[in-house]
Amino acid sequence: MEQIKQKKKRAWLSSAVCLALIVILALLPTGYENAGAGRVEGEERVPARIVGTDDSTIKDTGLVRSGEQSCEVLLLAGSHKGETLRASNMLNGSLEQDKIYKVGERALVLVSIDEGDVSSVSMIDHYRINGEILLQLSFFALLLLFAGWTGLRAILSFVLSVLAIWKVLVPCCLNGANPILIGGLITAGLTILIISLVFGFDRISLAACIGAISGLTATAALGIVSTNAFHIHGAVMSFSESLLYSGYETLNLTQIFMASIFIGSSGAMMDLSVDIAAAVNEVVQKRPDLNRFEAMMCGMRVGRAAMGTMTTTLLLAYSGSYIALLMVFMAQGTPLINVFNYKYVASEIIHTIVGSFGLVAAAPLTAAAAGMLLAHPEKSTEQTDIVKLP
Repeated sequence: MEQIKQKKKRAWLSSAVCLALIVILALLPTGYENAGAGRVEGEERVPARIVGTDDSTIKDTGLVRSGEQSCEVLLLAGSHKGETLRASNMLNGSLEQDKIYKVGERALVLVSIDEGDVSSVSMIDHYRINGEILLQLSFFALLLLFAGWTGLRAILSFVLSVLAIWKVLVPCCLNGANPILIGGLITAGLTILIISLVFGFDRISLAACIGAISGLTATAALGIVSTNAFHIHGAVMSFSESLLYSGYETLNLTQIFMASIFIGSSGAMMDLSVDIAAAVNEVVQKRPDLNRFEAMMCGMRVGRAAMGTMTTTLLLAYSGSYIALLMVFMAQGTPLINVFNYKYVASEIIHTIVGSFGLVAAAPLTAAAAGMLLAHPEKSTEQTDIVKLP
């Protein structure tokens, strides 16, 4: 009973620490609140409902459209809420960037105001905020319904991760901090806090953290070596050149790419480490006579079973976003020797294989740490001595 109380106390302590960090990060300014054109005086970005459209000036060439779509919009927020205004939607012949609006849809519009009157209204994109919030709340509700208090702690870890990336990692990288160093520190800190939310601050958490952070270290080191060996430039990342042209030409994109390798695989390593540590702890609780080596071998067997699916998880996660590119290669009959030499493909190979290396490293290290920390060698010794008696 006393052990259960201590376990609950440690779980509540880790939850309180996480909640305090969430509050601190939520209030922490990034220094970029007024950056760019987001806060230009005389401009408002507000949702609006499409009440009418005019497509007469749109030129349809079959695959793409160009010209201008004129929309009549009802403003749903802002200083001119309730007013119906004419807005322009410029089409540039790009399927990726162009939008076509229909009556009844909601859009995000840019309202330009001059001396209290609206001078122009421009269409930005479809308004998706309400749907995104609903989807997120539905996920949280399902998590709470299925997992209860554990689900609540999972929500805390989710929110903490988002805030840590947005409030700390991104601003620090923009300010010129070393992405590998700051990414490693944040990822290691999140690993410790998230695992502690599962087990509390105890030896199980310590074992899982040792394995996960060791795997992250191996991934980071191998990622740096592989990126340099394959001559990969950080410009392979989406929007990286736009970042340089936004006034941050001194940023080291290659280091940012290196950091993305171990950040992207950190979640899988946490999962694997938690699974192994929890399994070893359960075995030790049921068989307290096991020595450290036997407990470690139990963890190794669990790790072997889990790695078979974890490595495939990384492959599917990374390759899923490049299905269109793979289809282009096949449709154009691109030789495989060319495909595997493209830097975009090589960068994804680095993400997948290096991340899998980290998993392979994390599994035995977690098993070893769990065996050393969770087994009871003194009980094993007593059992051995009893067996040896004539």
